[in-house]
Amino acid sequence: MAASKPVESQSGSGFPRWQLALLVGTPIVLGVGAVYLWKRNKTKDTPGKSNGERTTPEGSEPSPQSGSPLDRAQGAKNKGNKYFKAGKYEQAIQCYTEAIGLCPRDNQTDLSTFYQNRAAAYEQQMKWTEVVQDCTQAVVINPRYIKALFRRAKALERLDNKKECLEDVTAVCILEAFQNQQSMLLADKVLKLLGKEKAKDQYKNRDPLMPSPQFIKSYFSSFTDDIISQPLQKGEKKDEDKDNEGEAAEVTESSGYLKAKQYMEEENYDKIISECTKEVESGGKYTAEALLLRATFYLLIGNATGAQPDLDRVINMEDANVKLRANALIKRGSMYMQQQQPMMSTQDFNMAAEIDTRNADVYHHRGQLKILLDQVEEAVRDFDECILLRPDSALAQAQKGFALYRQAYTGNSQSQVQTAMDGFEDIIRRFPKCAEGYALYAQALTDQQQFGKADQMYNKCIYLEPDNATTYVHKGLLQLQWKQDLDRGLDFISRAIEIDNKCDFAYETMGTIEVQRGNLEKAIDMFNKAINLAKSEMEMAHLYSLCDAAYAQTEVARKYGLKPPTL
Repeated sequence: MAASKPVESQSGSGFPRWQLALLVGTPIVLGVGAVYLWKRNKTKDTPGKSNGERTTPEGSEPSPQSGSPLDRAQGAKNKGNKYFKAGKYEQAIQCYTEAIGLCPRDNQTDLSTFYQNRAAAYEQQMKWTEVVQDCTQAVVINPRYIKALFRRAKALERLDNKKECLEDVTAVCILEAFQNQQSMLLADKVLKLLGKEKAKDQYKNRDPLMPSPQFIKSYFSSFTDDIISQPLQKGEKKDEDKDNEGEAAEVTESSGYLKAKQYMEEENYDKIISECTKEVESGGKYTAEALLLRATFYLLIGNATGAQPDLDRVINMEDANVKLRANALIKRGSMYMQQQQPMMSTQDFNMAAEIDTRNADVYHHRGQLKILLDQVEEAVRDFDECILLRPDSALAQAQKGFALYRQAYTGNSQSQVQTAMDGFEDIIRRFPKCAEGYALYAQALTDQQQFGKADQMYNKCIYLEPDNATTYVHKGLLQLQWKQDLDRGLDFISRAIEIDNKCDFAYETMGTIEVQRGNLEKAIDMFNKAINLAKSEMEMAHLYSLCDAAYAQTEVARKYGLKPPTL
């Protein structure tokens, strides 16, 4: 499956793509290939920057008392600061309240500080509503008051007001030029919670959506020992159809499963689940095959709830063909990985290897799992086992090459990186028709900033698989990093959508770029289109996070006139 949509590994920087693509303005990292969008220098000395916990009140040391209201207010505040440092928060609050009452209304900076200091004392008492009220007063006076905005964000989080918390922490991130890890971590936390909450309800109630034919064919092409994806066999076709190459075969008996297989050959995918159901309900001789095929299409339309009982039944059929059971374990293991249950996923892959030791698909897909878990050495061993069983597996050769590159790249070994790059050259020489080999090599070349050659590799991918939309997305991203050519980059991504209007990766990528350009409304529209195409609840949650981050920026721009730098 060439240039497939990248998947983030389970470990790494600690920050997901919402931050990298939307808020930080640093490179977008697209999957294990680390395809960087662009780099931007950031200033290190940011006004108002604070790396530590914002817990202390503000104000100078005590000054001699005088008779003016402002001096008396400052004196009360300074007294309050002493109480605060001594942990006497109630007395501190009384002093800050006195300072607020004494402060002339035209001394706005001082007044906002007094409110913020009282909020800090309320925070120590965990009086979150009072914290929000005082920080709001401070922000009304000084809309760019970082300490007050961040303190209010933390209090809003405690009050479970995630939407307004996100707006405040987004404003803080922008004001701090995304240099403070503490505020970015809070934004990340809130976005994940919002995304999960929205996806939980929306995914459950969504209308199932069949992916594009190109996606389905690419999915099945990643299996070589999959009985259900094989063409209709001799004895399953009418005699007159056997020699009619290119024509759909008609089945010889009234079998829901065989009709479903016929619909697969015709790419009439919407009828497959219902035909498999007929086979299962009739208790036909292809019940196990029908259960596995139905489960596979449930997974393809994003219905893991429907898929799991079918997969469980096949796995527990001890008299069923071992390849059916192994395939069901691979697919259930992949489903568990999508659901962020890596231990259960690993158990299924290990069980598949135990019951069908010579099934190349088991090692191939387990190798992919190991890459996602950053267990690269184990991934290489699995790809080796797959290649041993199927030396002609170009896909496994390409993915092993990429695993070796990852291993060298993360180990900072330039000599090993070069050996891995030479290995890619050997792979594309031996398997010149394997689009995945060119795609993965292109990602490695982009890592090494060999942009011209990476572009050539993507061109080879497009020649071999002109209907693979994700290759156009990668090529578009390359134009942005290589030539900073936004128009050309977006043109390639638009062509991806023309080729496959169900390519969620294209909509997601276009949305991230539009945020960087400051076109927030268009970005939100792109993210919403991707959300409607999400193939798992976890993916939908991630997309909601991107959308919420963009929406928060629109609110911050409206309320405070704050916008991050645009391209």
